[in-house]
Amino acid sequence: MATQYGHSGQYGRYDREYDGEYDGEYDGEYDEQRYGGSGARRRLPAALVEPLSGRHWRELAYVLLGFPLSVALFVFTVTMLSVGAGLLVTFLGIPVLAAGLAACRGFGAVERARARGLLGLEVRDPEPLRVRGKDGRAGVMAWMGAVLRSGVSWRHALFVLVQFPWAVFSFCVTLTVWVVGWTMLTYPLWFWIFPMYGGQGGLQLYGDDQHRVYLDNPFEITVTASVGLLVTLATPWIVRALTTVDRLLVHGLLGPSRLASRVVELESDRGVVVDTAAADLRRIERDLHDGAQARLVALAMDLGLAKEKLREDPRVAARMVDEAHGEVKTALQELRDLARGIHPAVLTDRGLDAALSAVASRCAVPVRVEVDLGSSRPAPAIEGIAYFTVSELLQNVSKHSGARSASVDVWRVEDRLMVQVVDDGVGGADASGGSGLAGLAERLEAVDGILVVDSPVGGPTRVTAELPWRS
Repeated sequence: MATQYGHSGQYGRYDREYDGEYDGEYDGEYDEQRYGGSGARRRLPAALVEPLSGRHWRELAYVLLGFPLSVALFVFTVTMLSVGAGLLVTFLGIPVLAAGLAACRGFGAVERARARGLLGLEVRDPEPLRVRGKDGRAGVMAWMGAVLRSGVSWRHALFVLVQFPWAVFSFCVTLTVWVVGWTMLTYPLWFWIFPMYGGQGGLQLYGDDQHRVYLDNPFEITVTASVGLLVTLATPWIVRALTTVDRLLVHGLLGPSRLASRVVELESDRGVVVDTAAADLRRIERDLHDGAQARLVALAMDLGLAKEKLREDPRVAARMVDEAHGEVKTALQELRDLARGIHPAVLTDRGLDAALSAVASRCAVPVRVEVDLGSSRPAPAIEGIAYFTVSELLQNVSKHSGARSASVDVWRVEDRLMVQVVDDGVGGADASGGSGLAGLAERLEAVDGILVVDSPVGGPTRVTAELPWRS
């Protein structure tokens, strides 16, 4: 079982969901006990079934429907932009131009829905208009200004202008190839029309008044159908290549910009960081209140009682002071553990190698630690996240894995810090849902890191964290 967390488009993501698409291959396997026979597996190549697959017909419908839509959108957009640009010498050009750009945004929503339904292309909606006037209110003038300033609006207009010639080209190529392929493939079924109603032997290949060549004998009819079969089998791949360009246009011009996507990502990461910091503060407050603070209160009460007993019964007072001394040691140890949980001093002074070795020494199983970072050190924030990642993973090894040994490896690959923790336990670790590994993955994502968990049932468990070298 492998689960990966990361940013789409940058590191990739493993998707285990079934998309409902036919994989283009029929294995022909049947139950030998129920139906008898040899049970041999028969397979149809993907190229043979692709012309009849649902994906091909959806892509074909996308191309054929795109031609009339692109013509209508192109005419409307060019008209509105031309009239608006021509009227810019007057005030009327501004509302006309803004209305044309706003209509282009609406056309973009239609194209995204069409690509989603027929091509299976998921493109997020771009950032909405931020309409705000000088007085803080959203009026008509503020709306027109927001439309004209929006790069999304101009990208949508550019899509309409660029997509029109491409839609015409892809429509002509697709329709020609599809009609020629199926016409030639089915020629043996309808060639009798020519001698019966046309007064000639078959489809005329070439010729003039003196020399005419017709496809009328069995050999020529067979060759025609064979060529038609090849063209028909090639048609889905030609259509797919054409729709690939449409995918790029829709994704590049109708989706959110890279800057907007990055802003949304940073806002999400900021929320994760704030939530994590608040959770850490609550944990520290709880540990202080329930641990060291409670012990210090009890210690003050014991010392007060010992002070009262000092004159009456010095022996009892000495015993109470001795018990208070033990409480002081326990409270100091709890404070050290709490300080280590906030940020260990050894990490600041000596780096990851010494800090991780200290963590490994407290693990319930033997742990081998190998850190190869050279003479340089990552950013302090990244160093701290790597330390707490290993610390939490080793706690999981001690509590849940049932392992006999574990290893921690840390190394650098260009501008990335790699951390890997491996144990020989029972496996079955899951980073989904509300588990601790899911929270750890969110903390890494907040700094553009990823967490990969490979933990099949029966083990071993391999957890790899990738972090930027600099925050």
